Amino acid sequence: MSIEKENVELECDTGKGCEAIDLIIKPREKDLGEFSVRRTLPTMQRKTVGPWIFFDHMGPAHFPAGSGINVRPHPHINLATVTYLFEGEILHRDSLGSYATITPGDINLMVAGKGITHSERERPEIKNVPHTLHGLQLWLALPEKDEEIEPAFYHYPSASIPAVTVDDVSLRVLMGTAYGVTSPVKTYAETLYVEAHMQEGQSLTLPNAEERAIYVAKGSLKIKDTLIPEFAMVILSAAADVVIEATADSRIALIGGEKIGKRFIEWNFISSRKERVEQAKRDWQAGTFPKVVDDEDEFIPLP
Repeated sequence: MSIEKENVELECDTGKGCEAIDLIIKPREKDLGEFSVRRTLPTMQRKTVGPWIFFDHMGPAHFPAGSGINVRPHPHINLATVTYLFEGEILHRDSLGSYATITPGDINLMVAGKGITHSERERPEIKNVPHTLHGLQLWLALPEKDEEIEPAFYHYPSASIPAVTVDDVSLRVLMGTAYGVTSPVKTYAETLYVEAHMQEGQSLTLPNAEERAIYVAKGSLKIKDTLIPEFAMVILSAAADVVIEATADSRIALIGGEKIGKRFIEWNFISSRKERVEQAKRDWQAGTFPKVVDDEDEFIPLP
């Protein structure tokens, strides 16, 4: 997705919990026009969790026939986008010539590297009927050594993503290694991304990582005596073997990995170097970014 303003950080309600919890972030809903998102990263209180620097919960958005996702071509640098849907479909095009539809359970990984342009729209057969879109879009900050690599696009169908059951909890390891399985999705730093479906009363011990956070996409959780409500993100401390308990039927996302270091973020640009962000802004205004193949006529102006 493209950010509608130069400053992407939102002010969110935050709170503390038990010793396993550093911060609880309650996002504010952001209207993007035809649909809304709940953004938990980055905020003024917390910029990153491991290499993850951006976390949007899209929808669920219900569209009448003739309406839907229509994100015009826009640029990125020095990051990778990770799109994962619960419901619906998005059509991805980019300046490499990639043309891919993402459906529930798939992973789309777009590596911007030294620079890429993409659009996110819908196929006519989806847009022309009533439909729903619901999912998560996250951004990874690339390690400094990989920030200027060649751009790339990877699509991983749902069947390729490993699933495992732990203590009767259904899990999918979307990126990284956890619970004895490893995702095929390419990583550049130590990265963790797990989806879990928990029934009320079930408990789950979380894998350890240098930094971790839990997002409650549906339901509610408890960590010791601290309640984590729906749509909240819990930034966890370094405590080992943290146990979460579902207080309702819940769908959660666990993210984390190694610390990535300071990053500058403006609009759709992320880099370890402020001057690189400024150069990208000038390049987009000058029209020197590559065009999206078969989607060259429109673009989103720099805010």
